[in-house]
Amino acid sequence: MVVNPDKKLTRLELQFDKGNWELATAKQYELLTRAEVWRAFLNSYTGRGFVVFDEEALPREKILETLKELNARVVAEKKLTVGELIESSYSWNNVLEKS
Repeated sequence: MVVNPDKKLTRLELQFDKGNWELATAKQYELLTRAEVWRAFLNSYTGRGFVVFDEEALPREKILETLKELNARVVAEKKLTVGELIESSYSWNNVLEKS
């Protein structure tokens, strides 16, 4: 599979009800089984998380519908490219930011 590094993705920062770690874990897994979702992380202890996805292939309404049981709401949104997502995932970026 070849992916254009300039392809646009959407990152939704989410806030949702805290405490139900089993439901949050199940919903995170459900999101990650979709090919249109590039990254997903739901932290039930803080009630915060994010989803990075291809909005051309998967409307945000479907993401929010999946997370409806958690009462998820979007608190921020960011557009990024596949290249930016990959670059931000490099481990040395995490190390360099902290030094």
